[in-house]
Amino acid sequence: MSHPRWPLQFLKMFCDPSLVDEIEGDMEEMYWKWLSKYGRAKARRLYVFHTLKFLRPFIFKKRSTYPSNSFDMVLNYFKIAWRNISRNTSFAFINVLGLTLGVACVVMIYTLVSYHTSFDTYHSKADRVYRVVTEIHRDEVSYRAGVPQPLGKAFANDFSFSEKVARMKAYWSVIVSLPDEKDVPKFKEPGTVAFAEPALFEILDIPLVIGSISETNGALITKKYARKYFGTEDALDKTVKVSFAGTSHDFKVTGIIEDTRPNTDIRYEVFLSYADLKHLVPWFVADDAWGSIHSDMYCYVLLKPGVSPADVDNAFPAFERKYFPKEDAEAYAFKLQPLTDIHSDPNYGGEFKKSNLWAFVLAGVFILAIASFNFINLAAAQILNRAKEVGVRKVLGCMKSHLFSQFIVETGLIAIVAVIAGYALARLTLPAINTLINTRLELSLTAHWELPVFIASTWLILVFISGTYPALMLTRFQPATVLKSKLTDGTRGGFTIRRTLIVTQFVIAQLLIVCMLVIGDQVRYSINSDMGFDKEAIVLLPIPMWDITRARTLGNRISEMPGVRNTTLCFESPAGNSNSFTGVSFDNTNKIEPWSINLKDADENYLATFGVQLVAGRNLLPSDTAREFLVNETVVKRLGLASPQEMIGKRINVDEGTFVGEIVGVVKDFYNLSFHENISPIVLTTNPERYRTLAVKLDLANSNEPIAAFNRLWTETYPDHVFSYEFLDDRIAAFYNHDKAMLNMVEGISVIAIIISCLGLYGLVSFMAVRKTKEIGVRKVLGAEVKHILWLFASEFVLLISVAFVIAAPLAWLVMDGWLEQFIYRIDLLPMNFVLALTGTLLVAAVTVSYHSLKSAVANPVNSLRAE
Repeated sequence: MSHPRWPLQFLKMFCDPSLVDEIEGDMEEMYWKWLSKYGRAKARRLYVFHTLKFLRPFIFKKRSTYPSNSFDMVLNYFKIAWRNISRNTSFAFINVLGLTLGVACVVMIYTLVSYHTSFDTYHSKADRVYRVVTEIHRDEVSYRAGVPQPLGKAFANDFSFSEKVARMKAYWSVIVSLPDEKDVPKFKEPGTVAFAEPALFEILDIPLVIGSISETNGALITKKYARKYFGTEDALDKTVKVSFAGTSHDFKVTGIIEDTRPNTDIRYEVFLSYADLKHLVPWFVADDAWGSIHSDMYCYVLLKPGVSPADVDNAFPAFERKYFPKEDAEAYAFKLQPLTDIHSDPNYGGEFKKSNLWAFVLAGVFILAIASFNFINLAAAQILNRAKEVGVRKVLGCMKSHLFSQFIVETGLIAIVAVIAGYALARLTLPAINTLINTRLELSLTAHWELPVFIASTWLILVFISGTYPALMLTRFQPATVLKSKLTDGTRGGFTIRRTLIVTQFVIAQLLIVCMLVIGDQVRYSINSDMGFDKEAIVLLPIPMWDITRARTLGNRISEMPGVRNTTLCFESPAGNSNSFTGVSFDNTNKIEPWSINLKDADENYLATFGVQLVAGRNLLPSDTAREFLVNETVVKRLGLASPQEMIGKRINVDEGTFVGEIVGVVKDFYNLSFHENISPIVLTTNPERYRTLAVKLDLANSNEPIAAFNRLWTETYPDHVFSYEFLDDRIAAFYNHDKAMLNMVEGISVIAIIISCLGLYGLVSFMAVRKTKEIGVRKVLGAEVKHILWLFASEFVLLISVAFVIAAPLAWLVMDGWLEQFIYRIDLLPMNFVLALTGTLLVAAVTVSYHSLKSAVANPVNSLRAE
């Protein structure tokens, strides 16, 4: 039996080791005398006190434990902190791991939120720039980002609100070729080409690098596309040929502009002179073409200083009455949309709702909180190991402020390592995250000053939250109680607080898990549900020219290929992004119905190819001129008819007399938009002038093999264009890209939350293993089995997780019920998702606590009872 070594080892951290060695022999001799006279327990206490008393003059007069100047004192804090961390590597590793995951998650969320809130804010006049948008008020309100083409010119002429007005028309199916280059290379440019008026470049900050802006026959291209087309950024005076909708025109490159920024919704790489549209689509640019609203026809306005957008909105009703008939004037309402709101307004095609961003901000706060709680729990589990250290320091005269500073420095060291590792982890995973959520996030400490400020603030918050409570808890120990090994549960401080922290962690984790399960179910429901038509093994091939002879020839040749079941020519598939909504009337009346109808142009094979079912009447007959119509069941319901049969034979007038004829059939309702929106009233009719898609139904067993043959036949038919194709099920899945991106983010956050929560649980079990050492030994001596010891630990976390579930379940129900309201067609909230969240959490937690609980359960009770 030897004397305790820890007092001398501890003092060597602060004093010259030779001082300690000089008295070690004398103290050992005194210890043996005390042992024989008083017994082991009192001898050990006397040894500790006399050792400290003997060394006190040396420490405070000759070798001061706490240096006299501030710099040396701070340096000393770091030295001691490093020694303590080095001696408790497992504790430090778990803390760093938990904080690293939390910091990485928070940095990514900050980057995501700052990215989406920065869209188009960089324009110098952004606070005065607005886009004119359209609300259509019929039986329900619908929203269009586009406006009638003449609106921009009329707005500039009729009002004095603006400094500049610019129109822009984007096209999604454009071929750019280089007629002066060898082999005339061709490029398909979906969504990157737009016709724009010169004033657009005065409204928005689109810097011109070289050249000038031309009123006619001019093209501005970005540096990126100059390299893409010509292999150099010096592309001035080069010629590009732009082809779309069966027409083409040559443009001279008159200027090179800066590359498109990632944080803008105006992502066009090629700008063409707006005035040239009159040569390409003269009917579209007519000053009286108020009858149609194209989704890609935009009007941007730069208001004069001091002009309120409310003033403009109040003036629009009179403007509408001037240019529209009475019925349409009541239906159409124009509004100003701030440039910086375009990205976050889903009504007009915004990519990311502000509510979703705030949800991620809240998730980031939660993650940072549970990472800090995890640190606190692990620190609390180490209290008994640090208690004697605190007692010795207090005996030596150390003030509470010095002890507090020491623990804060240790927390700061761990936190700074975690912050650096978290940032590195975020950088490492950034490409994968960009792919998962389809964004272009960037992490650069030099490009954006806000990021290093945010990271430094995160470090300070971590140090304050994670370090304050453990430091206060440890510094309030009474040295006499600690050194006599009489530290009780009450003086350990805050086991109830640690339970509260664990419960809070698992409330957040279970809330996120339920959200993840519900969002996943809704996305899968949206993608996999029956939409009222076939979407499997259907290939959509573009028809680049309005030439019905060529299109039918291509369709006939493809239909004769093995593995092809059917083909149809149409404007668009049953569900797609391009929809044509217009007014409708019935039975030769002039009454326009108070709702819009979705006009779909299709030949007689449309129903068979897409599997759309007839519920009354017959199919369309092949025709290029005669007008026959099919309507869906929603039209029957809107008209208040008792059955679909009553629709047969009725006359229909679509788009103010553009299409007039007889209804010959009614088809079963199918979803023409995403599940976020109602099924629209739909009318189908033959109209060869508007066929722009060849849909091919394949045998499922051979869905990929014919693509090469399609390429060959299509290229033979349209040699001046670039072949492309799309599977219909992929197009429908793209409706829910934003929902899938949100699901991926929630999944990642949920995994991190549960990992950090389990690390906190590990800290609690570590604390319990130390606290219950003697209790476990006594129980085993009295005959307790391993399973009883395991339940001693399990009962603790089962109770905590169950309490967390009781709190998290109603919160998750409210949150997810609100989120599902954005879907017209939605799943029901199932109790099974909540049961899965609870069960999964319990299983993961069981694995987490198994190590310490098994180790304690199988330990030798003799060793347990010997423990102090």
